[in-house]
Amino acid sequence: MIQTTDLRGLQPTHADLLALVPRSHVDVSAATESARQLIAAVRERGADALRDQAARFDGVRTETLRVPLDEIRAAVDLLDPLVRAALEESISRVTEASRAQVPAPSVTRPAPGAVIEQRWQPVTRAGVYVPGGKAVYPSSVVMNVVPALVAGVGSLALVSPAQRDHGGAVHPVILGAAGLLGVDEVYAIGGAGAIGALAHGVPEIGLEPVQVITGPGNNYVAAAKQLVRGVVGIDSVAGATEILVIADETADATLVAVDLISQAEHDEEASAVLVTDSPALAERVVAELDRLVPLTLSAARVQVALDGRQSAVILVDDLAAAVAFSNAYGPEHLEIQTRDDDAVLAGITSAGAVFVGPSTPVSLGDYLAGSNHVLPTGGQSRFSSGLGAYTFLRPQQIVRYEHEALSEVADRLVALSRAELLPAHGEAVSARLRRP
Repeated sequence: MIQTTDLRGLQPTHADLLALVPRSHVDVSAATESARQLIAAVRERGADALRDQAARFDGVRTETLRVPLDEIRAAVDLLDPLVRAALEESISRVTEASRAQVPAPSVTRPAPGAVIEQRWQPVTRAGVYVPGGKAVYPSSVVMNVVPALVAGVGSLALVSPAQRDHGGAVHPVILGAAGLLGVDEVYAIGGAGAIGALAHGVPEIGLEPVQVITGPGNNYVAAAKQLVRGVVGIDSVAGATEILVIADETADATLVAVDLISQAEHDEEASAVLVTDSPALAERVVAELDRLVPLTLSAARVQVALDGRQSAVILVDDLAAAVAFSNAYGPEHLEIQTRDDDAVLAGITSAGAVFVGPSTPVSLGDYLAGSNHVLPTGGQSRFSSGLGAYTFLRPQQIVRYEHEALSEVADRLVALSRAELLPAHGEAVSARLRRP
């Protein structure tokens, strides 16, 4: 049964709040050395190492690592019509929301004859990792590829593990989603080795290095992304999914319960947390969990997640305390189901995405809201954001000064350069002013 923690009448510190519901134990460091070796093997042996790793981890060996274009096109035609329609709707909505994330260029004139332009440059090439483990995630194709396309990335490579049930090919639904988006460079490779391949390239199969790698994966993928950070940019190091629900006595206990279950079904390490000022609601939600979990397809997995130390029902004195807990926790997904949702929302500072009101479940954001479902986990929402078009953009400043504008700041610049014992910096300005 999910644990209940009663904070009523207490005044916990920020540190106390962080310790109350510890995240599931995901030790990426334990996978680091193995990931390092797998990446090194790919750098040394290229495609042969990738084939060996597929045989070892995916139980399949294939000579053709790059998916032929005709297979991608065929996968689009083979998509279930309802799935295709859903993917196309998701693509449309995520595209619209992503466009709003692209900043406009700007021009600043700090003085007459002085101009600073700022423009946003997309990376030239990006790599997307789509996992293939306990479930198939075509939605991850949409959520990673669409922002890159909107940002203006001109070259995309998608990697996904070879599937033994499909003869060593990428799962056909993943291929179909890629095809719908016009991605024509797909590789049947996975795990840490695939991350190394994206970062360093494997020329013999036509895989050139990328500049940014995005997409979720297991501990080995996360460790590999940490190892190549600096060689390439990465979106984040993602852990197990999280949902935190702030609810009061007006909330529907069944809806709260099904939302907690919806995220717990992802993984045994998933976090499901309810924070409420209503003991009666808490009791009803626990009762609904007991009733509904056995009816779920992945009941055993859900129960493990709910029983884990990372999941809890938290009782607080009022909604202000609920907001304080949520901000300290920094959930990946936050739902607000209260009498005055906007009043609660006004106090929220840290959440990957916020789902407001009884008609806005997290699963809407997972698929069709238009928002992105690649979000920071493990409390990272306190200092980072989810995936968006901006992930693939770099601000670039362009500086233009006329002679008179340079002359106006020369004395102060020379003084600063001397104070820092870097007189050549000042001389680079003075030399220009001495020229006729």
